[in-house]
Formats: sequence, C-alpha cells, structure tokens
Amino acid sequence: MPVSAAHELKALCLREPVLTLAVAESMTGGRVQAAITAVPGASGFFLGGLTAYTLDQKVRHLGVKRAPAAKVNAVSAEVAVQMARGAARLFDADVAAATTGYAEPSPAQDVDAPFAHWAIVRRIDVRRWQIVTGRVVCPDMTRHEAQQCVTDAVIAELVAYLRISRPNRPQAS
Repeated sequence: MPVSAAHELKALCLREPVLTLAVAESMTGGRVQAAITAVPGASGFFLGGLTAYTLDQKVRHLGVKRAPAAKVNAVSAEVAVQMARGAARLFDADVAAATTGYAEPSPAQDVDAPFAHWAIVRRIDVRRWQIVTGRVVCPDMTRHEAQQCVTDAVIAELVAYLRISRPNRPQAS
C-alpha cells in the first residue's frame, strides 16, 4: 500500500529538527487541515489552522491587506502569501500553507472554472520569508471535487517543498 502524501508530510516534518506547520484556508474550507490531522501523530508537528472565508476575517485574523485584496475579491497569489504568513505568525509555525480561490464558476467574477492560488511560506528570520506559490485549475469539476483537488495539490506541494529544501528551524533573535 503506498504511503499517502499526508503521511509523507508527517515524516518530513518530524525529521530532526522538527518543523511545525500551520494552515490558512478559504476555498478548501478546512480540508487541508482535515487531511493533515487524519494522520496519527499529526500533533507532533501540526500547530493548527484557520478557515477564513471572508475578506473581513482574512484581514482580522491573518493580516491580509484589505484594499489590494478587495480589488481581486481576495483571490490572488499575493493574498495566499499574506494568508500563509498570517497563519505562520498566528501559530508561531516554521512553515505555513494557504489556499484561496473559487470552488465553482463565478460569472460575476469572470471565472469559468474552479481554481485556487496556494502559497507555502517559511520564516527565514523576523523580516524575511521563503515563498513558493502556485495555481490549481479544476475544469469541469463540482465544488466538492475542486476543493478536494486543491487540497490534494497543496499537500503534494508541501511534500515536494520539504523534500527539496529541508529548512532549519528559525533561530530566536
């Protein structure tokens, strides 16, 4: 039986030095957190997550900048980065991931197919971050399928990120 991506994520995070992880979600509605916490022993590295579905909550809890986010209906790579940084700060995590997007077409927003932006951030020091972003498009998928597609993609991207660049825990300043 193949090891699931969430199990591999756990193994990568628990390798010494242990890395802590937090998540901020919008489009995926908590599914990334659920996938991570479905793995026994997730409490050894997963600190928590926040599902912020509205711009007001993204601003209030994650520090997303209101004016630029409002211009893009809180859906952009930059908003995902701000959400991930906010989750890292909120939970004092080494690494954080975030999702924001559309779970179904939205003619009012000129969105023909579900998609999401994702971001992974790692604190290098107090002011500097390592940032990886991407976009997942989910044509012809239902709302639920698109949310699961993005969840699977983000977990896979976290695993790929940790495989390539096994970051060290930031030093206290």
